[in-house]
This record gives sequence, C-alpha cells and structure tokens, in this order.
Amino acid sequence: QVQLVESGGGLVQAGGSLRLSCAASGPTFRSLAMGWFRQAPGKEREFVASISTSGGSTYYADSVKGRFTISRDNAKNTVYLLMNSLKPEDTAVYYCAANSMGPWFATRDASYDYWGQGTQVTVSS
Repeated sequence: QVQLVESGGGLVQAGGSLRLSCAASGPTFRSLAMGWFRQAPGKEREFVASISTSGGSTYYADSVKGRFTISRDNAKNTVYLLMNSLKPEDTAVYYCAANSMGPWFATRDASYDYWGQGTQVTVSS
C-alpha cells in the first residue's frame, strides 16, 4: 500500500510561482511512475504532468507546458511540481497519483492506483 501526502498549495497572485510536494510512504516509490492531476470547481479532474520511475522522462498537458516542471527525488520518496507564471485558470485542487502498472505517460486517472488527498492552489488576478 502506498500513501501519498501533498503539500505546498496556497494563494498566489497571477504570474507568481508555487512548488507542490508529494511525499510517498513505502519502499516501492522507485518503481512507481508518478503524476499530477487537478480539479477545478465544476470541472472534471484533468491530467497535468507525469514522470517516469527514474525521472528521466516527463510529459505535460498542453495547458501547462513551458510553465510547470515535474521532478522527483527517489532518495526522499518525493515528487514535485514547480508551477511558474501561474494564471487564474490554474486554480484547482491538485492531486498527486502513483501508477504501478501502466505506462509512465498515462494521462487517464483510471491508470493510477494511488491518490493523495489533494492540495488547494488559488491564483488571484
């Protein structure tokens, strides 16, 4: 069983930056592809970014490409999402997720086995 705990959300002005962290429990973190998703009020949860087990490969949604960076530290069992040039439309609850079996670039939330509780990101205009 893997437990995921996100942190780092908050309120930021448009154009600002935040870094989200997701700490994972258990000895299997190195074997898990990781992803970030988000859900805005009244909208479905959507894919944001994913990273391979080694961290050598990453994949982004078009809406965040060039602004967000996903990374991981396998020694710390942690995955990060650095968000720059934030926009009001980035406001959402952000979730990290772990994928134990599917391709590391999976974008469907059904491909992920474990989920964190989410952290709120609010971008003011």
